[in-house]
Amino acid sequence: MANIYDSANGLEREIRELPEFKSLEEAFAELKKNEAAYAAFKDFQAFQQSLQEKQMRGEDFSDEDAEKAQALAEKVQQEELINELMVKEQAFSVIVNDLNRIIMTPIRELYEG
Repeated sequence: MANIYDSANGLEREIRELPEFKSLEEAFAELKKNEAAYAAFKDFQAFQQSLQEKQMRGEDFSDEDAEKAQALAEKVQQEELINELMVKEQAFSVIVNDLNRIIMTPIRELYEG
């Protein structure tokens, strides 16, 4: 019987070789070369993380949070390198979602029966 963790580690290695992952990796490398765009990306990421933490604590988002989110979103949308990264990330996410659906098939079938 195969060790499930060996299978997972093999899958991880295969993911690194996917064209969609390589494309995402290249887009991120290009983004990091542009200091202003990368700083905007990191700010956006940090703010998203802080909102997720608030949500997990059950806190409501303030008007200030909404305004900051809007301002950061507008700033990020103006950066072509960030937009390109998001397109590549979305393409890669399709694969991750497909893998998750496949992996969760036994659980789904169990509860359907």
